[in-house]
Amino acid sequence: MQFVEAKGAKIPAIGLGTSELQRRTCARIVEQALKLGYRHIDTAQAYDNEREVGEGLRASGVRRDDVFVTTKVWTTHFAPHELERSTKDSLVKLRMPEVDLLLLHWPNPQVPLAETMGALAHAKRIGLAKHIGVSNFTVALIEEAVKACPEPLVCDQVEYHPYLDQAKVRKVCAQHDLALVAYSPVAKGRIKNDQILKEIGRAHGRTAAQVCLRWLVQQNVCAIPRTSRVERLSENIDVFDFALSDAEMDQIFALASANGRLTDFGFAPKWD
Repeated sequence: MQFVEAKGAKIPAIGLGTSELQRRTCARIVEQALKLGYRHIDTAQAYDNEREVGEGLRASGVRRDDVFVTTKVWTTHFAPHELERSTKDSLVKLRMPEVDLLLLHWPNPQVPLAETMGALAHAKRIGLAKHIGVSNFTVALIEEAVKACPEPLVCDQVEYHPYLDQAKVRKVCAQHDLALVAYSPVAKGRIKNDQILKEIGRAHGRTAAQVCLRWLVQQNVCAIPRTSRVERLSENIDVFDFALSDAEMDQIFALASANGRLTDFGFAPKWD
């Protein structure tokens, strides 16, 4: 397994995203992923599956210390006492004393960012999380968060796949030594019919999804594809024994378009 390192955090380059995975399906997929060699599991308060993620981890037989677990605080819990309380609630559900990474799930302009960053840093200082970071933050918000946070931030988790240009966010993350973690890295399955990705895949004996994930890994980006199918789990993690050429990387970068974003809500920030 390859890692992306930032501010002392060693994040496995491929992880399992668990959004929309519920109940027994979630626990079973987490257990299977860990048995197949995954060591990075991503959940969130909003997914309502932290309990099942913890169950899957315990059922796998893999030591807790060997797995990098991320959860995310929902926007309604950004006031300082509420952030601490909700994080403790997440840990009770996960049945863990701490998570490896605690993120703010989306920006929330209703609560002053400096207050929320102070609360996030406090959660780290009292041992609820080894590392802290943000998700869905724009360039301007990353700059503001880094300045306002008394503890180092280690990542920004954002939507990133070949159809969405994230060059500006990648650049600001590199400037601040933040890892970039890509959610929806295979564009919610849309890439599987992409002729360019399929053609590159044929040259390497790989699927379009594997090409896509390899493209991210070669940018030193973590990817957290979600799947509810065990056979896809094996495919998604099998991307470390081939490499894309510079020309192939450029071909994939060229797939980005102005309307490539798939996850957008009314409360989303003004994207870069």
